[in-house]
Amino acid sequence: MNARLESTEALFEPLLADRLDEVLRVEQRAYAHPWTRANFLDALHSGYEAQMLVADGTVLGYFVAMKGVDEVHLLNITVAPEYQGQGWARIMLDALAIWARGQSAVWLWLEVRVGNGRAIAVYEAHGYRRVGQRKNYYPAGHGQREDAIVMSLRL
Repeated sequence: MNARLESTEALFEPLLADRLDEVLRVEQRAYAHPWTRANFLDALHSGYEAQMLVADGTVLGYFVAMKGVDEVHLLNITVAPEYQGQGWARIMLDALAIWARGQSAVWLWLEVRVGNGRAIAVYEAHGYRRVGQRKNYYPAGHGQREDAIVMSLRL
């Protein structure tokens, strides 16, 4: 079920610890194996780029990315389930690419679950290419693991 906003004006805000409860509620609704509070806190304490996309006081989505020497690794990008399919992921990917270019990055990298066809399609439409696969990368429940597709985008 998709929700509609009163306004289509959205803005980016730093993802800070004081808004982590809201982010965790989105994360837990979006994933069977969500990031934990400790995962987010570790990322924030490490100084990773963490941004929320907010409209009407509501967290639509967020991303967390780690800068390397000449690359940026997207660690988490999430759109709240009720706002998926409305283009917010593309906006966040654009913002990530702009930030990465400002950091002198040449490449963006990410992993995505093999079974997440919707996300793979969004990344491919955005210009990301499949470059590899990591076996048993993600937890998949009942003691199982799921492979990840490694994707990259040259900036």
